[in-house]
Amino acid sequence: MRYCHQLLWLLLPLAAQAEEPVARPRAGFNPDISLILSGTAAHLSNDPDAYAIPGFPLGAETSPGPRGLSLGESELVMSANVDDLFYGQFTAVLSPENEVEVEEAFVQTLGLPAGLMLRAGRFFSGIGYLNDQHPHAWDFADTALSHRALLANQYGDDGVRLSWVAPADLFIELGGEWLRGANFPAGGAGNDGQGVVTAFARVGGDVGVSHAWRAGLSLLRAQAEGRESGAVDTAPDAFRGASRVAIADVVWKWAPQGNAKERNFKLQAEYLWREEHGLFTADVNGVNGAPVTDALQSTQSGWYVQGVYQFMPQWRAGLRYDQLRSHDLAAGANAALFDAQGHVPRRASVMLDWSRSEFSRLRLQVTRDRSAPDSGSEVFLQYVMNLGAHGAHAF
Repeated sequence: MRYCHQLLWLLLPLAAQAEEPVARPRAGFNPDISLILSGTAAHLSNDPDAYAIPGFPLGAETSPGPRGLSLGESELVMSANVDDLFYGQFTAVLSPENEVEVEEAFVQTLGLPAGLMLRAGRFFSGIGYLNDQHPHAWDFADTALSHRALLANQYGDDGVRLSWVAPADLFIELGGEWLRGANFPAGGAGNDGQGVVTAFARVGGDVGVSHAWRAGLSLLRAQAEGRESGAVDTAPDAFRGASRVAIADVVWKWAPQGNAKERNFKLQAEYLWREEHGLFTADVNGVNGAPVTDALQSTQSGWYVQGVYQFMPQWRAGLRYDQLRSHDLAAGANAALFDAQGHVPRRASVMLDWSRSEFSRLRLQVTRDRSAPDSGSEVFLQYVMNLGAHGAHAF
């Protein structure tokens, strides 16, 4: 049972969740409340308003972000035990454009027998490793290129999740979700608002006292009804059909003798494979001419690998490489929209960050972006600050 005795950062979660609920008595309305503040100064050599990846129609809000000084998304998180059987969490996001969005609002069970856990509401899907992490928990200023192109940054939706953790020394978790299907790579809430199902399996454990690992496989099956992509605000395209995304992920962590305070290292990688078939309509508003609808069948993939090393207290450095590839394609009259022209989208990023405490972080990131044929450079200076109570993140 030595696996259960590692320090918190080496522990594998008992459920796939962004923050871990703690069973404790509840007296009146007294939730944990936290406010995440973030902002960025960005130098982008290529125009972010014209951002595109050849061969990959993108969902909304998938550009590198604005140039210059900008406020990031602010998150207000409230969480508490409802009683001895249920836990609830609410996350609202205020965008730099002063738009409020409910990012997560769910309830989940506490202490179900046989290692079962049920969650219902709105939440980030548990597929893969990076998808259900809130942006303030990312190790880089932006998400991986694979998630930007194939999941429109990250997939969240309304629905239910059932997961099971095996009663064993080795961490084993199985789970699945039934979701509305309102968001990319789904869209339109197909199948009467039951358009997405997912399944995931994870396994992990310790190697000695200094190493811990986790690996997983996930599958998402979506029915899209008029999913928008491209210039979604002015001249959107639309897809109607089936989308399947498979993900393999692995994470390895090291801390000498299990003590992560002085030094630690995390290596993580994910591979995404997406297949789609259905009907694709180019420019549904007809801004660039009459809309063109034709059959679409495509296979695309993406992956990233990154390592983050805390070389001394409060200081970390990281390196990430990510890449996309377009495989089989049959798009008829719309083939030009999916033509990568032999280009392989890829990026390389390096970052350095400093954390005065667990509640504050300053980060410098430099990226060489070759996701478009005209390569460019990106420099981000970012702050992430947490006010108030905030639970521990998952493994």
